[in-house]
Amino acid sequence: MKKLVMALFFMIVGVTTMLSAQSLPVNIAHRGASGYLPEHTLPAKALAYGLGADFLEQDVVLTKDDQPLIIHDIHLDTVTDVATKFPERKREDGRYYALDFTLAEIKSLKACERFDPASGTAVFPGRFPMWKSDFRLHTLQEEIELIQGLNKSTGKNIGIYPEIKDPAWHREQGRDITKIVLRVLSEYGYKTADDNIYLQCFDFSELKRIRNELKCELKLIQLIEEDCDIAEVASYATGIGPWIKQIITGLDKQGKPVISDLVERAHQHKLMVHPYTLRIDALPEGVTPDALLDVLFNQVKIDGIFSDFPDVSRDFIKNRVKR
Repeated sequence: MKKLVMALFFMIVGVTTMLSAQSLPVNIAHRGASGYLPEHTLPAKALAYGLGADFLEQDVVLTKDDQPLIIHDIHLDTVTDVATKFPERKREDGRYYALDFTLAEIKSLKACERFDPASGTAVFPGRFPMWKSDFRLHTLQEEIELIQGLNKSTGKNIGIYPEIKDPAWHREQGRDITKIVLRVLSEYGYKTADDNIYLQCFDFSELKRIRNELKCELKLIQLIEEDCDIAEVASYATGIGPWIKQIITGLDKQGKPVISDLVERAHQHKLMVHPYTLRIDALPEGVTPDALLDVLFNQVKIDGIFSDFPDVSRDFIKNRVKR
């Protein structure tokens, strides 16, 4: 009898702990630990995993040989030395497109901290030094294998958060990036709403296509840059991913944050809200990370955040979120 009571006790404690953990907002590593290492490189993803992210983000574009490449833009010239290695391969607009290069060619490029192609200067000069060490780009499959491998070796269950980039542009180029991404996700076990994944996209019509035409069961996040029809989004998506400035629109005369009704409206329609992006090295003067996160989590009640500094957001969520 005593053993039974003890077993029930530990079962209850375990369930309570699990429910408590589930009630906390999610910590999403934006392009990996991009505040510390070059974005969308495997070292940045491994560091983000170690710093306590709940999800790691993957931006996906296609290569010439239809490989899903992890990079934020359809262009290569903001994070690699493509202009030096392949100067003749730029298009008429002067840009270098991932779609014009095979995966093997892209893997021959060195990757570095994001920079302005015109000036060659880093976008965030205080971050990892440009062109130091040896960083490369990689595929969606390679990143999933890293995360799933770490899940096995650590016993954790860290999720993925891929974004399908510019699907309409890919379609103009004769490629259906969405079908390729969904196929890869399915091959690695991401098929249903119960799987540890959110799939995101800015394209409203494409996300509706993913849900309605392609019959995708995954949790879908509609990324937004301006106000939208929340009720319509709720008909096909699990949540929204707005810009932080769509939630905190400014400061009033007393210096207090002006908060929109976006999160309230989203929650009324049972939508999660995962805003982007916490960058502690790009905050307005006088605004601290803790002050910003306190408004977002404890006043506005967002459900998660994209963060370049997943250790900072982790610590706040763990120690200061009030639920």
